[in-house]
Amino acid sequence: MKRVITYGTFDLLHYGHINLLRRAKSFGDYLIVALSTDEFNENKKGKKTYFSYEQRKNLLESIRYVDLVISEEDWEQKKTDMHEYHVDTFVMGDDWKGKFDYLADEGVEVVYLSRTPEISTTKIKSDLFDTNLAK
Repeated sequence: MKRVITYGTFDLLHYGHINLLRRAKSFGDYLIVALSTDEFNENKKGKKTYFSYEQRKNLLESIRYVDLVISEEDWEQKKTDMHEYHVDTFVMGDDWKGKFDYLADEGVEVVYLSRTPEISTTKIKSDLFDTNLAK
């Protein structure tokens, strides 16, 4: 069985997220999603999520492409995760291109996928904010 892993916050789940998960799953048989915890998002990534970790986890677990959701608690855990979960392929969006190439030294294939260009959580938040100002 070929195992694939991806990481992210997955807040305000949208079709860009689904596209990423579908494409990530196509690299193997079993897709693991490492979901950033609320604490990691706030303390290390400097962002606050709309949905809590548990809510985001429940959403991800309902998606047919996702086989397992684990928590992402710090940047450094990626090396450990590759071995603990016997990962074959590491997949991220191309806005991270080059940042995780070091994981190839852990024996995994590193793949960066292009994002769905017209949608992002940041765009949704911005559009909602702009819409509210216009009222």
